[in-house]
Amino acid sequence: MRLPKGGRLIDRQRPLSFSFEGQQLQGYVGDTLASALLASGKSVVGRSFKYHRPRGIFAAGVEEPNALMQVGEGGRADANLVATQIALHDGLSARAVNCWPSAAFDLGAINNALARFFPAGFYYKTFLWPNWRVYEPVIRRAAGLGKASEQPDADAYETRFAHCDVLVVGGGPAGISAALTAQSSGARVMLVEQDARLGGSLRWRGGEIDDAPSETWLSHVEATLQAGSRTKLLKRTMAVGYFDHNSVALLQSFDVQAGQCAASARMRLWQVRAKRVILASGAIERPLVFPGNDRPGVMLASAVARYIGDYGVRCGEAALFLANNDSAYASAQAYRMAGGNIKAIVDTRADPGVEAARLAAEGVEVIAGGTVVMTKGAKRISAARVRTASGAELELRIDLLAVSGGWTPTIHLHCQSGGLPKWDDRFACLVPGPSVQNETSVGASAGVFSLGEAMKQGARAGADAAQAAGYNCDSATPAPQARSTISFAIEPVWMMEGKGKAFVDLQNDVTAGDIELAHRENFVSVEHLKRYTTLGMGTDQGKTSNVNALALMGQMRGSPPAQSGVTRYRFPFAPLPIGALNGFDRSETLRPSRRLPLHDWHTGAGAVFEEYGSWMRPARYPRGGETRFDAEQREARTVREAVGIFDGSPLGKIEVLGPDAGRFLDRIYANRMSDLAVGRCRYGLMLNELGVVIDDGVASRLDENRFLVGTTSAGAARIAAWLEEWLQCEWTSLNVLVAPVTHCWGVVTVTGPKARETMARVGVNFDIGPEGFKHLSWREGEVGGVSARVFRVSYTGEVSYEINVAPSRISEVWRSCFEAGKELGIAPVGIDAWDVLRTERGFLHVGSDTDGTTSALDAGWGRVLKRKDDFVGRRSLMRPDDQRANRLNFVGIEPVSPDAPIRVGLPVIAKAAAKRSDGYITSACFSPTLGRYVGLGMIEDGRARIGETIALAADGAQIIAKITVPGAFDPKGERVHG
Repeated sequence: MRLPKGGRLIDRQRPLSFSFEGQQLQGYVGDTLASALLASGKSVVGRSFKYHRPRGIFAAGVEEPNALMQVGEGGRADANLVATQIALHDGLSARAVNCWPSAAFDLGAINNALARFFPAGFYYKTFLWPNWRVYEPVIRRAAGLGKASEQPDADAYETRFAHCDVLVVGGGPAGISAALTAQSSGARVMLVEQDARLGGSLRWRGGEIDDAPSETWLSHVEATLQAGSRTKLLKRTMAVGYFDHNSVALLQSFDVQAGQCAASARMRLWQVRAKRVILASGAIERPLVFPGNDRPGVMLASAVARYIGDYGVRCGEAALFLANNDSAYASAQAYRMAGGNIKAIVDTRADPGVEAARLAAEGVEVIAGGTVVMTKGAKRISAARVRTASGAELELRIDLLAVSGGWTPTIHLHCQSGGLPKWDDRFACLVPGPSVQNETSVGASAGVFSLGEAMKQGARAGADAAQAAGYNCDSATPAPQARSTISFAIEPVWMMEGKGKAFVDLQNDVTAGDIELAHRENFVSVEHLKRYTTLGMGTDQGKTSNVNALALMGQMRGSPPAQSGVTRYRFPFAPLPIGALNGFDRSETLRPSRRLPLHDWHTGAGAVFEEYGSWMRPARYPRGGETRFDAEQREARTVREAVGIFDGSPLGKIEVLGPDAGRFLDRIYANRMSDLAVGRCRYGLMLNELGVVIDDGVASRLDENRFLVGTTSAGAARIAAWLEEWLQCEWTSLNVLVAPVTHCWGVVTVTGPKARETMARVGVNFDIGPEGFKHLSWREGEVGGVSARVFRVSYTGEVSYEINVAPSRISEVWRSCFEAGKELGIAPVGIDAWDVLRTERGFLHVGSDTDGTTSALDAGWGRVLKRKDDFVGRRSLMRPDDQRANRLNFVGIEPVSPDAPIRVGLPVIAKAAAKRSDGYITSACFSPTLGRYVGLGMIEDGRARIGETIALAADGAQIIAKITVPGAFDPKGERVHG
């Protein structure tokens, strides 16, 4: 219920309306969804994963395992958000996940009745008969919790980069103390806090600091930090990852109610590089393991106090507190001061100490040495059965059971940084071990729970960090003087015997019995335990369950918790939207579609664009209602009979220069390049270490120590990076520089039997005759008055001139060529016709005619093995598997019937009754020049079977064809010379 007053974080003057499972409810600005649901009396807010047992709100922070929500609709729908981390805003719509039709009444709860059939690892041992495929679809449908939206994310996200001297993670007392000291030295400081306000546990525990109430002190220090010109304070910001070289990822959430989302972004991902990092991330209260500990109304004791202090919400009317440590008494006192009725405090210790005596003196019953052996209640806890130290049992009627099993320091970031935890027997918890990077843990995250000691430790760490970063700390701010009466003495109890299931992992329904079963089945590694039982593998990553599980496993093995082993904590600390990782990089900004310099001209010419290697390129230029087939056929005929003009600007261009450039390319290409004469070009294949073809293109020698490497459009960036990798990682002694220059050149390709005449009409200042400018050579000069590099290379099998000019001049050259060729029948040519032309000619296309297994030998490049020197992939080509006769070979395919339509992907069948394929078609088209279909393909031992008749399986029928040498058109390659 909502208390009539109190709640430091809420504004009672600003009510908000929201809905939960279709019911309209009310909260206030500053509420979380969890606090608003508790204030509205909602007990069941979710269902557990495996058994679909009813679950209530258990915690108040990021550790919450139960209250997972589906929030929003359409493009703003989010799945599996934790209610304790959802800032309430007007109009918020939320539903519980993993239940149908609602959390209050879930048909999936039948699983609870069948629980005996679903022990830990049940899927490894059952469903083997009659057939796994019968069960698999059912299990897959049951997997997961919320439902991801199928619509694009409607929210915006940002990414920021920052550097600082000292990064302090956590705005609690220790973190604030560290930041104040570092700030006073003049260091650049960043302080990040995941909550909307600073203070951490001070907000609900209170205390005196520098002779002032904690609330007054917090207001003062926040103003001091905000005023620091070299200090950045980020609230609502969570450190989610700690990476190498002191790089920390921060996720900043903006206040929806304040309208910040509409102004900019929903979240911002910070990537911060800090000289020193101080981890003041606090600690998480640990639950206790006892029968019936999962019912709605069972909560962490600190959460009960926090909801009272921060939100003015009392979580029940009649409470039982169950604890094994002193800190629970402060939470009990906060509940009592808020008007709650404490039926009893059950302390598992035989001698609870002075905190218990203080409350007992005020009339609160304290049951020393007691345990809880059973709870009752369907939709909310209604009673608990307590066993006293004498063995007697009594039943207490309650609606709240607040539990405290001690505290677990939040060491996730320390472990992500490379550090390992160690066991601390004083407080029965894991604390940070030695640091690997330049980081220090302070306060509760380091196992220092005393308020005064935590603040002193924070101040020392702040001074040390600033000094290590090069600042003078002689006049640094002294540590604040703090007084707090809260004790954290503990005697751990890992399991209470009784009747019913005792849950260790509330989200994934992992019980103490499951851990015992794993122990009986000889799972001794903590990592095996996790995967066998799914312990700690939910959205909370075991924040409240891991330590209890480790201790129970050790107890069963007869070893202390320190010897049980530890699990590794991985990024991220808490779930985060994928959109936050992308930032601006999504849709067009993630993978931009690049436009050609002549895009507007192509658009005006009626081009149909398609994406090739992230470039929007003209696929065809249909005229007067032409179909795709009609357009490509007309354009291909134009090239064969007259002249075509093609925009080849996206083709990859990489300059390789230096004294060792030739030697370098000899190693990169399967064929030799170092003996290439200046002014000449050579086609080459690039292989990876396995001998597989990864790219091809024409290399040209510009001068003695300078080459231009041509690649496919899609391979331009990839091959440039690949060349750099070899130079930087393997062949570091070579004096070579690699410079990607694709964007530095626009390319106009003029091709066809009338290409030479077109070039003459444009006007060039160099010889373009067949002898003066031979195929596979290049010249530098002027084309239409524009400086250009012109290459005589051909992808069509016709005389071709690739005119390379500055992108700013390509429009001028294109228009000059187009005007000069009008009388000769020139026409623009798209990718579709380009593919027809190269298929007719029998040229290999990497990616269409090859896959991830196609070697140079398969492509017909057996001659490369005659080279004496080494190249990338050569050794792999010598393997028996690469040498075997029945590998797929690149060949031509010619249907016996000219009208037989063949298409890419048709399987090749050697015999009519064959049960397996001998290969498949990789490229196919109708040749307008030959008047029939032609194809290319990969066929087993194809080169040894030239002339053999084969069958192609096509839609239940067979097409008879012959295996040929690639190159149905101009097989001798005479036309290219003109």
